[in-house]
Amino acid sequence: MGLSPHTYQFLVGVFASLGSALFGYDLGVIAGVIGSDNYKNKFPASDDTRAIQNGIVVSLFTAGAFTGAGLAGPSGDWLGRRWTIFVGAVIFIVGGSVQTAAQSLDYLYSGRFLAGLGVGFLTMIVPVYQGEIAHPSIRGRVTGLQQFMLGIGALMASWITWGTNINRSDEGQWRIPLGIQLLPAVILAALILLFPESPRWLIDHDRAEEGLKTLAQLHSNGDATDPWVQAEFAQIQESITFEHQHEAKSYKELFVNRSSFRRLFIACALQASVQMTGVSAIQYFSVSIFGQIGISSDNALKYQAINSILALLAQAACILTIDRFGRRWPLILGNLLNCVTFIIATALIASFPPGAENGASAGWGFIIVTWIYNVSFSYSCGPLSWIIPAEIFDTHTRSKGVSIATMTSFAFNTMIGQVTDLAMTRVSWRYFLLFVVCNFTNAIFFWVLLPETKQLPLEEMNYLFTNAPWIVPGSDKSTYTANLAADLERRAAEAREKGAAEHHDEADAPAS
Repeated sequence: MGLSPHTYQFLVGVFASLGSALFGYDLGVIAGVIGSDNYKNKFPASDDTRAIQNGIVVSLFTAGAFTGAGLAGPSGDWLGRRWTIFVGAVIFIVGGSVQTAAQSLDYLYSGRFLAGLGVGFLTMIVPVYQGEIAHPSIRGRVTGLQQFMLGIGALMASWITWGTNINRSDEGQWRIPLGIQLLPAVILAALILLFPESPRWLIDHDRAEEGLKTLAQLHSNGDATDPWVQAEFAQIQESITFEHQHEAKSYKELFVNRSSFRRLFIACALQASVQMTGVSAIQYFSVSIFGQIGISSDNALKYQAINSILALLAQAACILTIDRFGRRWPLILGNLLNCVTFIIATALIASFPPGAENGASAGWGFIIVTWIYNVSFSYSCGPLSWIIPAEIFDTHTRSKGVSIATMTSFAFNTMIGQVTDLAMTRVSWRYFLLFVVCNFTNAIFFWVLLPETKQLPLEEMNYLFTNAPWIVPGSDKSTYTANLAADLERRAAEAREKGAAEHHDEADAPAS
């Protein structure tokens, strides 16, 4: 017996998410690399210069990812989703090899930028691909794999860097963690072209027959006559025809078309808001941040590794429940909980600097609050920052819109990477007040502006964002719901009835 369609879609999504694992691995590995003793001896610097140097190492990666996300937009439209994933994986392999073998900072910087370039391609296109192959009822689960696999990568990196930091004193202390990330990239590049292309991309590029065949492969074990496949194929064709005639067809029109701009605004605001929750500051500079409360670098890496396990459990919980609870309220409540945890963490750092009385108890309090924050972020803001942008755009603008949103994420990520180490050195705990404010304003922003999109067909997003009021609280949802999911089921039912009638007529026909 073959796999069920939902299981097959999920497994395809898991494989594509190897690209997300590369990003997660780098998020987890870099704190251990720049904090390792051998790395510091290999690239000596004064404290102030070290802070700037670390900022460059981190921010060059995210600057590369910003560039890659921008290039992946047109690439996703021209080459298709699979080939763009392939290109991103190959670029990452080159960059990963250069930084692993680096003998000078210049080579390390170059490798970091190239690896980031590849990650930019992958993190932009993978959720687009996942969203376009998944059934509406499991789309949140499948696109949520982006954050889950990011967590898998971070978990592996955290324990690997902790292990090499306590067991090695040579250059393997930091080269081994950097080199291991090449393995999933090689697997992804080698096998991605064996998987199906996005049926929506095929239909949008006048390859309707291939699109129907792929829909059948994804949703009915290859049966192109399946009523649900036929109904979805017709709905996608109608939607794409309408998009070609009325919706945004270029980057410019993403800004001048009202419905498209609204979606772009929400997607970019969401990606920026996620970086301003403070997550990248903690992930990139955990050793420095834990040091503010008097925790040693080895223990900081160990606690961050435990943090990665908790994050993974929270991301798994999100995958299991996000299509039931929706997008809107988990995002709002997650930001509010993040705000509370940063208030407590800021108070602890301000009240108990290194060497202070009761510093050990305060240290444990800080660790636990950091863990709670990571669970909150990993269940809500992290996964939803990929789920929502991948589903709100129409087929013709999805690659472009997600590209700009992902570029926004990496632009803010680059900023955080550049300033955090310096800010921690110069203003200490006051830096965290920024994240207290941002988490609170994030919650208010999305409570006001974000409509619910759970389990809506991708083809319904045009109607939703054209007709829903900008101010969501107090609005009547029935006035901006097109019920295309019900229309899809109605079409499928009609196709079944027609098929049954034709079969009945054939059975009643006299033999010749």
